[in-house]
Amino acid sequence: MPDRAPIVIIGATGGVGSALARRLHAGGYPLHLIARDTDRLSALAGELAAGQAVADVLDEAGLAAAITAAGPAIAGLAYCVGSIDLAPLRAVTSATMLQAFRLNTLGAALSVQAAQAALKQAGGSVVLFSSVAVAQGFANHAVISAAKGGVEALAVALAAELAPDIRVNVVAPSLTRTPLAAKLTGNDAMAKAIAALHAIPRLGEADDIAAVTAFLLSPDAGWVTGQVIGVDGGRSRLRTKG
Repeated sequence: MPDRAPIVIIGATGGVGSALARRLHAGGYPLHLIARDTDRLSALAGELAAGQAVADVLDEAGLAAAITAAGPAIAGLAYCVGSIDLAPLRAVTSATMLQAFRLNTLGAALSVQAAQAALKQAGGSVVLFSSVAVAQGFANHAVISAAKGGVEALAVALAAELAPDIRVNVVAPSLTRTPLAAKLTGNDAMAKAIAALHAIPRLGEADDIAAVTAFLLSPDAGWVTGQVIGVDGGRSRLRTKG
């Protein structure tokens, strides 16, 4: 549908980003995909007949240029970029903390900043990503919980600042089977143990996250903004044992 403004997916070649791209494409949405892996990006963009731009989110100028290449109007922006930084506090360094903040929080802020005028032009929607670890106190999660907590605070602030023209929401998953989480999900015993902690006793799949993200980007969520929505098998809210 060439007359419609595109949805921009940053981190489009990741597990959630690619699942979201395929789901939105199936719904007829035009897409502009941004990622740093040229070969994987070209393959996905070719599969989905999508626009594309190569950029690293840590390169501020390059990221802004990649977003601007989407055109003068953007219907939605999903910042599908993240990290899983697990370490006890004694092993945490300032470099680790700052890198997680730049990747998860600052990158999200700069992406919305670069897209703001185009999002306003189309009455667009933004979805950022947090983690169940922000709502729950997990050991060894100081780095990522701090960074993703920043994402949630950022989103609420932006939802207020950019209303009513641009909606901003957050999806907060629990452990999901994606390449990013392979070190955790690839261990069968660990995966089964973590799955059993959920009221719906399984790990997330990328399309679980993509389905809710696609809804938040769509006009069907036109009265939803400033929300942090857990897609986590109930882990942030429910305890079914003991």
